[in-house]
Amino acid sequence: MARPLIVLTGPTAVGKTGLSIELAGALGGEIISADSMQVYRHMNIGSAKVTREEMKGIPHHLIDVLEPTEDFNVVIFQKMAKEALTRIYERGRIPVIAGGTGFYIQSLVYDIDFTENDSDLSLRRELEMAASGKGPEYIHQMLREIDPVSAEQIHANNIKRVIRAIEFYKKTGRRISEHNQTERRKQTPYDLFYYVLNIDRKVLYERIDRRVDEMIKQGLVEEVKHLAGLGCTRDMVSMQGLGYKEILDYLEGRCSLDEAVYTIKRDTRHFAKRQITWFKRERDVRWLNWEEFEGSPKRILEYILAEIRE
Repeated sequence: MARPLIVLTGPTAVGKTGLSIELAGALGGEIISADSMQVYRHMNIGSAKVTREEMKGIPHHLIDVLEPTEDFNVVIFQKMAKEALTRIYERGRIPVIAGGTGFYIQSLVYDIDFTENDSDLSLRRELEMAASGKGPEYIHQMLREIDPVSAEQIHANNIKRVIRAIEFYKKTGRRISEHNQTERRKQTPYDLFYYVLNIDRKVLYERIDRRVDEMIKQGLVEEVKHLAGLGCTRDMVSMQGLGYKEILDYLEGRCSLDEAVYTIKRDTRHFAKRQITWFKRERDVRWLNWEEFEGSPKRILEYILAEIRE
């Protein structure tokens, strides 16, 4: 019999954190964070990290487990999340996946196969050198010759994905476009309840702007200064997070604080829009619009619990 898995996701600043804690509390569940930034220690304000008080005693996994100098990606996430799932099921509890990184959620829910990511990076380094020496168009043309479908889907400037597609073909003899199609057709091995929280776009953007102002008040600038003092640089995965690279620009004199704040708000709104687009493409999702529940988290919670218990 398939084991239960609950996902509560949606765009940034929609209100996932509070609702996921109430949901896990009502079900005797534990939360696995599907957030690419909250996994890092010392990055609390810019990642809007859940606090000890907010957790209300609910066990949380994949929060504060890496140093900001360490890499984190979908393969590492999937491995750590699967390990957390095993422990939660062994305790006879229900896992609640909460966070807004759609690709991470997809990798876990459909058990996507990342076996092509072996540890031999020599080919990747070679392709990276070709890209920096001969330009992105050169390696995009290489991709076009071996996998025209991927070349259509991946922009030449997205060097990382272009390289990954070439690398996949060279190592496996299969086109990554075909591999992805096969993976997308996979059915979930879980008894899945996949919820996407959503809210009127104008209200969401206002919430994002308020949240950014609040982060500045709470000391985001000091947080980034501290990270820089720990040796964190803009090329690290952790510093790619919204809010961090912009404040780094301010600290390095590339822009004023007002300009940095404006950029964070604008880019976070764009990010939220992309998140919504991603979840619209996903299968098996149940949309929960705040307006249909008169903006009441209690009503949304009751609705989810009634569906799950049924």
